Amino acid sequence: MTMDITAGILAIQAEEAQNKVKHFRQWVFECRDPSYEAFKLGLAATLLLLIAHTIVNLLAGCVCIWSKDQYQAATANKQLAVASLIFSWIILGVAFTMLIIGTIENSKSRRSCGISHHRGFSLGGILCFIHALFAVSYYVSAIATAKEEELKAAAGVSASV
Repeated sequence: MTMDITAGILAIQAEEAQNKVKHFRQWVFECRDPSYEAFKLGLAATLLLLIAHTIVNLLAGCVCIWSKDQYQAATANKQLAVASLIFSWIILGVAFTMLIIGTIENSKSRRSCGISHHRGFSLGGILCFIHALFAVSYYVSAIATAKEEELKAAAGVSASV
């Protein structure tokens, strides 16, 4: 969660650094110089988001449901874990895309002109915060699901003895 929040803060700082460079705007077209500071901050935010997502998935394990019947028969914790996992992957995809677009725009060594792409880093940063919420939800519900399954297995063993 800390890494997601840090990634969000870095992304918003990258947006601020990007807005400080010279730019000329005519209708929807914009010419602006790249910001090396925005590039560094955007790259750091992207890497932190990916590392945070990887760590949560490794620590929580895999909570899998293979059919609609399994989903309906699953406990509330397992259903929450699956929903949180799906949403965290979707948010990761969108946030990663936004951060990479902003980072690539600032990686060029010369002025670029084209259709303006504003708020990429800001939106990516906000999505990092939302990703933190879903990652925590997934971790907690996945751990609770594992404990429920351990208790169910222990009860099944003691009942058969």
